[in-house]
Amino acid sequence: MAGKTNHFEERFRVGWSDLDGNAHMGNSSYLDHASNTRMLFFVQNGFTLARFASERFGPVVTRDELVYRKELRLMDEFTVDFELVGLSDDGGRFRVRNTFRNSTKNVAAAVTSDGVWFDLEHRRPRAPPMELDALMRALQRSTDFAGIPSRTSAMS
Repeated sequence: MAGKTNHFEERFRVGWSDLDGNAHMGNSSYLDHASNTRMLFFVQNGFTLARFASERFGPVVTRDELVYRKELRLMDEFTVDFELVGLSDDGGRFRVRNTFRNSTKNVAAAVTSDGVWFDLEHRRPRAPPMELDALMRALQRSTDFAGIPSRTSAMS
């Protein structure tokens, strides 16, 4: 499964519900498209919502940073990619980035998100299953990739 992964990208079009009062894509729409792209990546690689539920864990985003570069307007086509910016040794903590590009491939925005894999039964962070850890490690890395302290060293 992890061997077929590296670059991941999805195509979208700005819809009416994506617009803010200034007639361009609003901040909550960027966050929605970023999280949808991440979940599409997991689903297309065998980690469906049903699988997360049956294994009683899932991703929890603890921080998002959104940086704007160019406007996206109604019916503009755009792509959102998904890359790994950081990972802890145990794979339990991650930093990912979704870069939004307009139809001419110019960067419109970037969402960088910190997250943890969360055990739904014990209500605490956990390391991912080996298959998911391998999938994340095979994901395309950003140029500013850096390690993240593991959850045990971060909590001490």
